[in-house]
Amino acid sequence: MTILVDADACPVKDQIYAAAYRHQTPVRLYAASYLRHPEHPLISMITAGDAFDAADDRIVADAGPGTLVITADLPLAGRAIEKGASVLTHRGEVLDASNIGARFATRDLLADLRSGLEGQGLGGPRAFSKADRSAFAQAIQTALRKL
Repeated sequence: MTILVDADACPVKDQIYAAAYRHQTPVRLYAASYLRHPEHPLISMITAGDAFDAADDRIVADAGPGTLVITADLPLAGRAIEKGASVLTHRGEVLDASNIGARFATRDLLADLRSGLEGQGLGGPRAFSKADRSAFAQAIQTALRKL
């Protein structure tokens, strides 16, 4: 079991580290460039470079059964699911083969609505909250117990 983290804009790295320490599970952080992280034998950093989707491609290459991918990137999540990985968003939502299609459809619909109402003050996703952080902390513990 390994946790693979799409780390560039991940707001729950501290919760990931805590879960990894508790379950003695290795964590690989993937990003375009080096990110500060705790010096710990369970945590490693993979720098993928600036090429488009380079970090995502590295995550997918390493994903498979027995890996838990942490990402809010739906295309990356879909690719990881196809490889047999478990996927969790930074809000604690489990993504899998049964719900990823609906998530893509919702994303596309909302993008179409936003483009049709351009300039009317429609924003993106809601702000990340303490409740989201708590939901993620609970979800990663559950996911690691299951794997």
